[in-house]
Parts: sequence; structure tokens; C-alpha cells
Amino acid sequence: MSIQTKTIDYYDNEVCLQGFLAYNDNQPLPAPGILIAHAWGGRNEFVCEKARQLAEHGYSAFALDMYGKGILGDGVEESAQLMQPFIENRAMLQQRINTALHTLKQVKQVDAKRVAAIGYCFGGLCVLDLARTGAELQGIISFHGLLNPADNIDGQNIKAKVLVLHGHDDPMAAPGMVPALQAELTLAGVDWQLHNYGLTLHAFTNPIANDPDFGTVYQPIADRRSWQTALNFLSEVLD
Repeated sequence: MSIQTKTIDYYDNEVCLQGFLAYNDNQPLPAPGILIAHAWGGRNEFVCEKARQLAEHGYSAFALDMYGKGILGDGVEESAQLMQPFIENRAMLQQRINTALHTLKQVKQVDAKRVAAIGYCFGGLCVLDLARTGAELQGIISFHGLLNPADNIDGQNIKAKVLVLHGHDDPMAAPGMVPALQAELTLAGVDWQLHNYGLTLHAFTNPIANDPDFGTVYQPIADRRSWQTALNFLSEVLD
């Protein structure tokens, strides 16, 4: 097995963005494509490693960039400042991630008819909004994603199957957000699943998350279970 990687520059209007592509050149290409949306700190090594892991499973995976080439948040304050404009302007968020999806579908190693998207934390919100725009993709997965409802679209055009992997004790999800999302997806007639992991906080897939007061703590059991669930889902919707 030979995993190849490269960075790809692309643009959302005047903003230069840089994604990270990983694929396996020892298998028939093009392969099913997976878009990976990063957490609030930007396109860091965490999502690049997820792209490599997905390439090992036979996918062509693209870690997108929401902020701009080389822009990363250093700590909580900077990361929050980078994310907040997209929380306040969901149309901008939706355009930015749709641009990434379009870029992924143009990559020669990707089968544009078999595409899914996964996202972590802020990235979970991004892929949920991608689905809400009616984007043509087979499935989306939110790992401990922000569940803020969109204020500019009603989410009734969702075409993708949806998998939400959520920590029951996640303080980033205000009371009522989980049932509200379930109701939204049900009303839209979406094929959806929500896995709620007990005794689990936010950022449970991130090995360096260790701030109980902030509510971000790595949970190895939930990490392992959620990854296997995600692989099963991807196999179902893409293979």
C-alpha cells in the first residue's frame, strides 16, 4: 500500500485556501472521496492524519481549509476569533465549504459521484451546513460537532445521509440542541443516526484534549467506537 499526499491551493473569491489530499495509488483510481472539515483551530495535523488514515481504507481524502492558506489559531482565544465570523455569517460558511466540495470533486483521484464529508467540532457544524444547502454527496458525519441551527436556510433540501457522533455531556451543545437537530432531520425526511456517548465531553477524539473545566477531554473508548461507526457508515454510503 502506498499513501500519496499533496497540498492543493484553491480559492473562495479572493481568499487563497490550501487543502491536504491523501490517496492510495496502489488501488484503482478514482476512489470515493471524503471531505474533512477541521476544528476551530484550522487545518492542522490532526485532520491531515485523518486524511492519511482514510486513504489507508481506500478513500481519497481531502482535509479542507476554512480560514486561508497557513492560518491557524494559537490557543482558545485565537481559534475562537477565527471561527466566530463563520458562526455569525452562515452563508459565508456554507459558500466556503461548498467551494471545498467543488475542489474535491475536481481532483482526478476522486470519484465525484461517490463523496462524503466528515467534520470535527466546528467542522461538524460545517458539514451539517453543507448538507443543509442540498449539496450532492452521499453522507456526512459530525464528530462532537457544534449543533447551532442555521439561521438562513431551513435544511429541507438535505440529500445526504447523516451520522452525528456526540458526547452526552458535551457543554458546547446547549440544552435542547440535540432534540432540535433530530426534529429538523426527521422533518426533512433524512436517513439519520445519532450516537450519544455517555460520560463523554467535547473533543473526545482528540488525544491532546485535556481541559475538564472547558469541557474538552479525550475519551479513548468513545474515540475508538465512533471511528469504527464512521467507517461502517462510509462503507455503506460509498462502496
